[in-house]
Amino acid sequence: MKVTAQKGYKHYATLITAVAGVMMAPMAWADAGQMLTERLDPLETYHADFEQLILDSAGERLQEAQGEMWLARPGLLRWEVEAPYSQVVVSTGDEVYMYDPDLEQVTVQAVDQRVTHTPALLLSGSSSELTENYEVFHNREEGRDVFTLVPMGADTLFEELTMFFDDDTLTRLLMTDSTGQRTAITFSDIDYNRYIDPERFIFSVPDGVDVIRDTY
Repeated sequence: MKVTAQKGYKHYATLITAVAGVMMAPMAWADAGQMLTERLDPLETYHADFEQLILDSAGERLQEAQGEMWLARPGLLRWEVEAPYSQVVVSTGDEVYMYDPDLEQVTVQAVDQRVTHTPALLLSGSSSELTENYEVFHNREEGRDVFTLVPMGADTLFEELTMFFDDDTLTRLLMTDSTGQRTAITFSDIDYNRYIDPERFIFSVPDGVDVIRDTY
């Protein structure tokens, strides 16, 4: 196994980068943040299939993907893209592993403030991080609670993240990045607060792949 060091933050934004400008009715940040906290605090585990659609700033379809996600709070995540390409992202709580089988490469990063600002890992973090680091807005749309998060800092992979809840269940994410690229992620076959084997969040580096470690 070849191990190399690489400096600088790598955007593993294929996990989830980008989408949707939904203009929200204004509500006090504290009130909206408290409402979102009440939705997320009871969440201990989450397992779902997903479909991901990426559009450019002109609305042209760039990519479609399907996969499966497992999440256990705090800090544990496994995100597997199954089609049309394969990719695995695993957070152990301390480090994040991104495995690209086609490139025969694993990238390892520390779970620091920059990494937890990516949307998938944001869901696995503590609810207090949301109100401390994001302006949170709330609206009702077609009977659903809709929350839009706008980062207060500049070191994030997205400019806006919108969460859709059917009752108390997260069913969709919409994101947009600074280039105008947009991503829609829809979850299905959702199970939450059911047992997930802890080994799901252990990543074993396959033999013969390069490892790029950016944890210094």
